[in-house]
Amino acid sequence: MSTIQSRRKLIVAILLCVAVGGGLVRHYATPGTTTRDIGTLLMVLWVPIIGNVIAWLIGKLPRRAPPAQPATFDAARAFTRHLSVELTLRPPALPSHDVPLAAGEYRCALVVDNEGFSARWLVPHGTQLERGKPHALDIELLAPDIARARFPVGAAFRVLVDDSFIADGRVLSAR
Repeated sequence: MSTIQSRRKLIVAILLCVAVGGGLVRHYATPGTTTRDIGTLLMVLWVPIIGNVIAWLIGKLPRRAPPAQPATFDAARAFTRHLSVELTLRPPALPSHDVPLAAGEYRCALVVDNEGFSARWLVPHGTQLERGKPHALDIELLAPDIARARFPVGAAFRVLVDDSFIADGRVLSAR
C-alpha cells in the first residue's frame, strides 16, 4: 500500500469518527441549542467521504474483459494490391486545408451504398495527390475475400476517413 493510500484511509477513518461523534452530540443535545447545531455540522462531514467510499466499492466490482481489438493492417506486411482505382479527392470544408496529399500510407473505409470496407493506399514517395483531379492508385483491402464481390470493375464508391467523405472513386481493375 502506498503512502498516499494509507493517508487517505486514515483521513476517511478520522472524518467518519468525527461524523459519528457529531451524531452522538446531536442526539444528546437539547433541540435549538448551539451544541446541537455543532453536532449537526460535524455529522455532515460524512458527505464528502461517502463519494470516496462509493468509488472504492465500484473499484472492487469485477470488470468485463476489454473488447477484442478489431483486425487491422499489419505494419510489417508488404502492401498487396487488391484493386486499381481512380480517386478524385474532394475539396476540403476549410480552404486552409486545400493542400495536396503528401507521400505516405493512408487508411480509410471504401463505402458502397451503406457498406464500408477497411482499406489502405500508398502515395509513392516524391508524388502528391492534388484535389479535384483523378489519380490512379492501388488499394489494399483488409478483408479482400468479403469486399471483392462489392467492387467489380467500374463500381463507384466513396472514401471515408474518420467522419468525412474525402474522395470519390471508381474501380479500374480487380486482382
